[in-house]
Formats: sequence, structure tokens, C-alpha cells
Amino acid sequence: MKVLAAMSGGVDSAVAAARAVDAGHDVTGVHLALSAAPATLRHGARGCCTLEDAHDARRAADVLGIPFYTWDLAERFRADVVDDFVSEYAAGRTPNPCLRCNEKIKFSAVLDRAVALGFDAVVTGHHARLVDGRLMRSVDAAKDQSYVLAVCTREQLARAMFPLGDSTKTQVRAEAADRGLSVADKPDSHDICFIADGDTRGFLARRIGSSPGPIVDAESGEVVGTHAGSFGFTVGQRRGLDLRRPAADGQPRYVLSIRPKDNTVLVGPGELLDADVVTATRPVWTSGDAPTAGFDCSVQLRAHGMTSPASVTVEIAEVRAELTVAQRGVAAGQALVMYDGDVVLGSATITAAIRAAAV
Repeated sequence: MKVLAAMSGGVDSAVAAARAVDAGHDVTGVHLALSAAPATLRHGARGCCTLEDAHDARRAADVLGIPFYTWDLAERFRADVVDDFVSEYAAGRTPNPCLRCNEKIKFSAVLDRAVALGFDAVVTGHHARLVDGRLMRSVDAAKDQSYVLAVCTREQLARAMFPLGDSTKTQVRAEAADRGLSVADKPDSHDICFIADGDTRGFLARRIGSSPGPIVDAESGEVVGTHAGSFGFTVGQRRGLDLRRPAADGQPRYVLSIRPKDNTVLVGPGELLDADVVTATRPVWTSGDAPTAGFDCSVQLRAHGMTSPASVTVEIAEVRAELTVAQRGVAAGQALVMYDGDVVLGSATITAAIRAAAV
């Protein structure tokens, strides 16, 4: 097949491209330029998509002996990922930009352009498996990225290749060294790629502006602190609250909800974060048609979170999951991903999480 290998400049995408070559495919490498100012995007191991990454990707392509190009998708990335990230926080939700990047950039903009140019598939270095067209977890549970790929449709997955899903990260690095790839020991990028210094609150403040408001205790109704913008918080957060009045019970307080309409951050004890009913919208079914009846599965509610057995009911545009084990700090804007064992059934965007006893 004629395939396009998305090469980020990291070890995973380099080895994925190498395995595609070994499999006999006609491989072309492409690096995605996602920032208008790439020189500003790396601080140590944080960030990605820098000039350094572009050079590393080109060197890897040279070692593999494949053609290599750079595609400028900075404007599309800004509109579909960065601006979406800002607007979601402004609305009191907690987005996952990696999900949005896969949905809008890698498996929409890139895949669409690749198909238009005559490529049969796009190869990436994601740690996940495709078995008989079904998206599955990686064998390396610590590096599994099926959660952030669960927004892909069956049609998109039919033109995707994930060569690393049967390997651990340790094996990938060892293979890169054996192949003479200079990225073998390159650190993985961390945090949000377009916030290189890791200061999400500062990044949002520069784009949204300061907007002081109250922090209110959910139990007493008292104002216990102030903030510079409700966008700077997420459900479950404990650090950075700057509460001026200690709780009467002496226990720590957590963010329970964010109310952008009146710019209020509501805090309370940790047990009020427990939720066992989660609703989500915009479902995507990666493994088949939309279910016509309820079903049991396991659900994952954040990228690095635990899974919980659940009973799921589905309407046309909404999913409702009743969890067997309550989870703490479920945030609107994150993805609810449904699994049957290692197989991804589908995903939806979380809109609300409640404790059934409180209904």
C-alpha cells in the first residue's frame, strides 16, 4: 500500500514508519507544522512540534530512506484545537486537546489530504492496536492511547495503521537504537503540547483575561476565597484554591463545579465529588453500529484514569452510564470511552456526572 507516515520527531512515530517500510509499504514521511512560532514550544521535555522536532523527523526519514515533507497545519490546529481548548475552559468544561487533535487534525485534515493525494492509509506512532478493524488497547498498558483515539470513526480507522500496538515502549526504544535512529533516547513530550511551560492557568488568562469572582463553600454557602477567573479551575482540583477561610470540619476542599454564568467556583469535601451516573453526548461508535439496547461494559472517564464496570443506555445523541463503582472528580468536557475487554466500543463527550442517591 501507499501510506503516509505522520512523523512528529519522536521515537514512536519514527519506529512506526520504519515498521511500515519493513512491511513492504510505499512510505512517505510527513511532519505536521502545528505552530506559527515553533521555536517557542519546548521547555525541556515539555511541548512538541518545534523546529528541533521537525529536524529529528527529517533525520529519521533519511535513515529510513523515504521521501519526507512538512505540512503547515498551524492555522487549522489553532482553530480546531487551541481555540476550542480556550472556549471549553471558558464554558466551565475541561477539554482533552489530544482527543481534539486526533479528531480534527490527524484523522481528519491529514487523512483527508492523504486520501486526496492517493495514499491508502496514514501511519502513526500511537500505542494502540487495530484488529479486524476494531480499535483495541495497546499491550503496554502504561502507554495505551486507545482513549484518545476513541473519537475516530470506523471509516477513519479503516485507513489508519498503528504498528506499535503489540510492543512496549521499552521495546520501541531498543528497536530505534538498533536501527540507528537518533531519537532512540529522546524524552517523551509531556503536558499540553502548545503550553510548553505547563502553566495552563496563565495561558488561559492571557487569552481570556482576568475576571475576579468568588469561591463558595457548597455546604455553608459562604464565600471562602476569590479567584481571577473561573476558567482557571477544573472539577476535582485541590491545589491553587487560595482559600482564605478554613473549612469548619478541618478537611481539605476540592472544586466541585465551575459556574461561568456567575463566575463562581464551588468547593466542598472530597466525597461530594463521587459520581456513579455519567451522561455524555455526541457518541462515536468505533466498533459497529449504534446499539439499539442497553449493554454492560467498562468505561474510562479520563486519559489516565481507572475503568469502572457500567450499564449503558443509549439514545440517538446521548449516552448514560451507571457505574458499578463511583468515580471521583469526573469533569464535563472529558471523554467517556466504552470498552469490551480491550476493544473500544465507542466514545462520547461528558456533559454531567452525579451521585444517583442525590437525584
